[in-house]
Amino acid sequence: MSDTPLLRVDGVSKSFGAVDVLRDVSFSVPSGTVIAVIGPNGSGKTTLLRALVGDLRPTHGDVAYEGPDTDRPIGYLPQQPTFRAGFTAAETLAFYSSLLGGDDPETLLGRVGLNDAADRNVENLSGGMRQLLGIAQATVGDPPLVVLDEPASGLDPNMSEHVFETAARMAGEKRTVLLSSHDLTLVEETADDVLVLNRGRVAATGTIEALRSQFETDSLRGVLNAIVGKTGHVDVVGDTR
Repeated sequence: MSDTPLLRVDGVSKSFGAVDVLRDVSFSVPSGTVIAVIGPNGSGKTTLLRALVGDLRPTHGDVAYEGPDTDRPIGYLPQQPTFRAGFTAAETLAFYSSLLGGDDPETLLGRVGLNDAADRNVENLSGGMRQLLGIAQATVGDPPLVVLDEPASGLDPNMSEHVFETAARMAGEKRTVLLSSHDLTLVEETADDVLVLNRGRVAATGTIEALRSQFETDSLRGVLNAIVGKTGHVDVVGDTR
């Protein structure tokens, strides 16, 4: 993808007992872009993201951060973020900021459009607001790379669109965003590059335009259908970039 990657993934495999979840995954993450990881359920997306942020140690292979030196190189939003009840959104971010960089909670809330919810307790936030709060938390300390696992999962269409717009805006601020999603329409509208996983392997990578051209289709849905097929199996396809 890029000659000067922010993150390099080299031959990463992950097994849980006899189950191989990731198999020899290699790719690089360029700076200042939105990269989407897509694939069918069980393809290894969440396991890959957890390995990238250091939440899981690969069974084999390496993940190397090669970006600028900083106290927090990678921010992370898990698929279901949790926050301690009884604290407001602003207090929650103030706590994380005290540990990482001392960011102004109001600035963090403004980054994701949550200023009006600053004084609301986290347990009283809607699902979409909690996702946005999680994204704000992931940007504490101004990490060059932010990893978002299914940031729009379970949200209504308007909130899903807002979450993806927030991700795109962060990339426009010279931050790299790597996210996983099943919402292929929003991925097509937002992502610069796409990595397709199938059965734990990289099935294809490249720009959306290049992938559509390679698989002779006009949509990412068509790309994914071509890769997965009726049996859910696919051989590894070369990088299109």
